[in-house]
Amino acid sequence: MQDNPIWTRPPRKQRSRLAEDLVAKISQHMRDGTLKRGEKLPAELDIMQSEGVSRTVVRDALSRLQVAGLVETRRGVGTFVCDMPAAPELQLGPATISTAEEVLELLELRMSLEVAAVGLAAQRRTPESLQEIRVALDAIQQGAVQLPAGLPISADFQFHIKIAKAAENPHLLDIMKHLGAKQIPRNKFNSAYKAHEDGEAYKENLSREHEMIYESIARGDVDCARAAMQLHLINSRERLLKAQRRA
Repeated sequence: MQDNPIWTRPPRKQRSRLAEDLVAKISQHMRDGTLKRGEKLPAELDIMQSEGVSRTVVRDALSRLQVAGLVETRRGVGTFVCDMPAAPELQLGPATISTAEEVLELLELRMSLEVAAVGLAAQRRTPESLQEIRVALDAIQQGAVQLPAGLPISADFQFHIKIAKAAENPHLLDIMKHLGAKQIPRNKFNSAYKAHEDGEAYKENLSREHEMIYESIARGDVDCARAAMQLHLINSRERLLKAQRRA
């Protein structure tokens, strides 16, 4: 059992997630056919040893699978696969983003998506879509002047949404919208702001970064637009890391 490659030991994770991770792993084996309908699952002890988890975690995971109708337990015999689980839904909304680590992980995802989106926007922007980006940028800059806590998150998010819209790829736009306007919780945003002793310089830097992105799109400079977006998101990551270190 321990030599079976499908039960390799995962890296250590938070205890509260272990049962959920085990459910996801078993479900994936069912989807890809590694575990087939009617097949008996390994014994609890085997799973405990191969996964490096406690009996409580294993039983919790099996209970969840049973409630979902994916396995059935036959007393004195074992647990068997019942049905094929549906593919899990994408979960990237605000409800799943709560810790500083998750915010940083989301920024990594945004970098891959938004660097691509801004390059397409520089190629495909129309006068109308460019004007929408400009309006969003003006709202950011106006909010930076009026609000002591820095740039308003909703205005900042609209700026990035308008860029995704200008890319004229509905899938990119859908993913950006799915992330939600609260993809960076306000407490994390404000922490990044407070990590800088010079609040005015902080706001000026953010405003300059957004302006560089807009100007690159307006010129139709694909490479410059990508570089400007990448720089903005890298700087955002560094600001959050700095805030985390000072917390």
